[in-house]
Amino acid sequence: MKQELALDEKNVLAMKLLHYFITEKDYNPIILQGVENEIWLENLNEDCKVVRIVSGYIHNNEQLKFDTFKTKKILGKIKKKTLSFNINVMSIFLDLGENVELKDEEHNKNIISINVKDEKDIKKNDEINKVFPDLDKKLKYTEEGEELFMKITKEINEHNQADAKKVEKVFKMKYPMITYTLIAINIIFFLVPVVLGEYDAIYLMLCSHGPSIRAGQYYRLFSAMFYHGGIIHLLLNCYSLYVVGTQMESFLGKVKFLLIYLISGLTGSLCSMAFLGNATSVGASGAIFGLLGSMLYFGYHYRVYLGNVMKSQIIPLIALNLAIGFMPNSGIDNAAHIGGLVGGALMTMALGVEGKSTQFEKTNGWILTAIFIVFLGYMAFVYVA
Repeated sequence: MKQELALDEKNVLAMKLLHYFITEKDYNPIILQGVENEIWLENLNEDCKVVRIVSGYIHNNEQLKFDTFKTKKILGKIKKKTLSFNINVMSIFLDLGENVELKDEEHNKNIISINVKDEKDIKKNDEINKVFPDLDKKLKYTEEGEELFMKITKEINEHNQADAKKVEKVFKMKYPMITYTLIAINIIFFLVPVVLGEYDAIYLMLCSHGPSIRAGQYYRLFSAMFYHGGIIHLLLNCYSLYVVGTQMESFLGKVKFLLIYLISGLTGSLCSMAFLGNATSVGASGAIFGLLGSMLYFGYHYRVYLGNVMKSQIIPLIALNLAIGFMPNSGIDNAAHIGGLVGGALMTMALGVEGKSTQFEKTNGWILTAIFIVFLGYMAFVYVA
């Protein structure tokens, strides 16, 4: 077995490349039905989002053209699944026939095709070194044959297991204490005024009302998100908070979840002030839309796992609710919904998604969140005053 592995240079090179892209660059294998003699790997955070290691023999230019056509078709499916507008792929061919030429048309903006017969070809290839400058050095091993095979297999399995644990940690459901607490607060805010017979009076004291807030009653920016305009309004928002909140609190963690909820409620109230004039508004829907915005941002980063859910459920739900809000005489404060939606997405960007967000992204998130709040504050307190 040792001798066979040592002599099969193509398979050894394929294993080394696979080891590099999985353990060094965090690429994940893509499961494709009916695809043989090639390995597809994806990392949507890399400049080159998809890498193909093609070990099958390409014997002529016609077969290469068909391979390019097939690659474009598969890329289209990956784009739909991952909600990506543009995906580029590097195809690394390990067994091209002598008469096969990688002409300029094969090097379009989405597909980079590279002919690699051995490790020397990698060192000489400018395109692959531009994208993966350390690849050549990472392919050097002291082990050979079966020992090399066992080492690579062991390290790939360990890396995949570690990644699986990270994903399991994020998606494992936790007890949604903050969500239940927020629901309880909403119920208490409704029941106490009803029991005291002061519902209307307390409504006027706690609701979002632009002139009152500009007069110095800033507490209304937050109190309005806990008060509701009737039992149906309360039940609908509490149910929505239960459905969305239990998921997002589990995914993000309690502290991040609470901050996103409160900041989304704030941006919803400010947006409502800016566009409602002297009208009053109450309800948790601005903050709930913030959680939906947070879910959009989170789902985009985990779109390999949530891409179908995003397309079939989350995006249609947001679009439908916003469309209903724009209907004449709907009585819905769509300004609060939009303000909360954007605020939630930006705040999630600032706080970061575990295992996905970089420090650069989080810094930009804080800057954009601050700009958005300042802009809404100007619109609410200065422009419309």
